Amino acid sequence: MLEGELSDPRIAPSYVTDVVLAPGGKSARIFVAVYGNEEEEASTLEGLITARSYIRSQLRDRMGVRHVPELTFAIDRSQKMTGRMEELLDRTRKREQKRTAAESAQPTVTDRPAKLTAKS
Repeated sequence: MLEGELSDPRIAPSYVTDVVLAPGGKSARIFVAVYGNEEEEASTLEGLITARSYIRSQLRDRMGVRHVPELTFAIDRSQKMTGRMEELLDRTRKREQKRTAAESAQPTVTDRPAKLTAKS
């Protein structure tokens, strides 16, 4: 439904990542991931909220049920956060590899003879 049936220009390319149905089935929170920046996320959320009643009626017709839960939309940023975390981990790994390579390139101290000290 998000990919073509909603003709609102505010809705950027997006997909549903999760649906959490409240106990009793009276409300549902729909998490949506948006391909775009924060401005596009905000406009998509605005468009979905505006289209909420249309979406509910379409769900009612397609599912053949009498009651469809109240819909609440939320932007899911978990994929972007996961991507950012992976980027930071990659940076850390690269720094560790450079540090290890630099340490192994330094001459070792054990190649020199040990100093002898005289005791009085």
